[in-house]
Amino acid sequence: MLQIRRADDRGHADHGWLDSHHTFSFADYHDPRHMGFGALRVINDDRVAPGRGFGAHPHRDMEIISYVLDGQLAHRDSMGNGSVIRPGEVQLMSAGSGVVHSEMNPSRDAAVHFLQIWIIPRERGTTPGYDQRAFPVAPGLQLVASGDPADGVLTVKQDVRVFRAVLEPGESAEHVVPTGRRLWLHVARGAVTAAGSDLRDGDGLATDEAGTLAITATEPAELLLFDLA
Repeated sequence: MLQIRRADDRGHADHGWLDSHHTFSFADYHDPRHMGFGALRVINDDRVAPGRGFGAHPHRDMEIISYVLDGQLAHRDSMGNGSVIRPGEVQLMSAGSGVVHSEMNPSRDAAVHFLQIWIIPRERGTTPGYDQRAFPVAPGLQLVASGDPADGVLTVKQDVRVFRAVLEPGESAEHVVPTGRRLWLHVARGAVTAAGSDLRDGDGLATDEAGTLAITATEPAELLLFDLA
C-alpha cells in the first residue's frame, strides 16, 4: 500500500497566535481515516507568533519530538529542564508517568515554525525523560532518533527510527523498507519526488511495500522519515 497525504487535506486550526496544520486527528480536528500511522500519532506543523506559546500543560505516556525549522522555541518542564531549541536541533521529551511543560516563542519580532511529533510508547507509566541534541547537516538520510540506544542518537521508547534529510536540488536519498516495516515520509519544506509522486511542503507519503524508497529533491528540501514496526 502506498498513500499520499496532501498538505491541503490536513486539519487546520488558526488561533491567531497559533497557526497549526494536523496530519492526523488532533484536538477539534477528527478524521477517522487519519488517526495516526502505527505508533506515529501526531505530526503538527505549527507557527507561533512572537512572544506567544503554549503555557504549562500536562502530558503522559507519549514520546514527544520537537523539530524547529525557523526561529526559536523555549522549553521548560517539571523535570527541571529549561532550554531553547533552534534549527538543526531535535528535542525529545518522554512524558512517561507524567510531566508538565511549556513551549514559548521567546522572540519579540519573529514567528517560530516547528513540527511537534507524538509517538505512542511501547510501555505506559515509565520514568519521564528529556534529551536535546544538535545534528549538523550530513549527506542523505541522517538518523536522529531510534528505539535502539545502541544507535547513539535520541532514544525513543518505541520500535521506530526517525531520519532527517536536508537536500539540494538534484540530490537524492534512499531508504530500504524491510518486509514487515512501514514508512511515513513528511516533507517539512521544499519539493521532492518519491515513489513516482511529486511532494511539496506539508505533504506526506506512507508505504508498507518492501523495497527501496528513493527521494530526490527538485527544490531545496528538508524532510523527516519515520521507519516503524
